[in-house]
Amino acid sequence: MSDNIENDEEEFAETTLIQAIENQIESDNPPAAKATFNKLTLVGYEREEILVMMAHVLAVEIDGILEDDRPFNTVWYEAALRALPDMPPGVKLAEDE
Repeated sequence: MSDNIENDEEEFAETTLIQAIENQIESDNPPAAKATFNKLTLVGYEREEILVMMAHVLAVEIDGILEDDRPFNTVWYEAALRALPDMPPGVKLAEDE
């Protein structure tokens, strides 16, 4: 697969995840999404930075669903959101590398 296709797929996936996070914040479902967004805003993170961090947490949970063939783990997901800006174990953001 060419780099352009891979980059396009990654960009699409990130855009889709960020849209899902924005929907969660807007609908206040789960409540941890809006609470986390507000907390990170208060401590000085930029909107885009917060959305990317939250999208990474959602991606980790989606990977777990696909790898383990299990339902969405809301308890883990909300706990991981509330732990931000600390990322779940094994997750590195691009700027951390």
